[in-house]
Amino acid sequence: MKTYFIAGHARLPAGMAAHNMYDVLTITAEVDCNYGVIMEANCTLATEHGRQFISELLRGYSLRHSVDEPIEAIRHHYLGKAGNALVSALKDLYKQYELQYEAKHS
Repeated sequence: MKTYFIAGHARLPAGMAAHNMYDVLTITAEVDCNYGVIMEANCTLATEHGRQFISELLRGYSLRHSVDEPIEAIRHHYLGKAGNALVSALKDLYKQYELQYEAKHS
């Protein structure tokens, strides 16, 4: 297999529609093993439109060196209440990626 499946998690703020379904927001991503590029992404936002928006927003970013660029994309383009939770979940996902990358290359 040439990809990793990675998940990152963060607490959702109270009062959100998704909070009624989940206490935690999850971002999952299929990431290319060689270049760290996000091939596909998904999240547990309440609406299909929101999930699709985040998927399209994150697709194509490389996690190889940092997560700063996709974080800035979320901060700039996602204006909903879950923005901070999305950023935290993406940072958690990046930590999981780093652990896997380091294990493979050490």
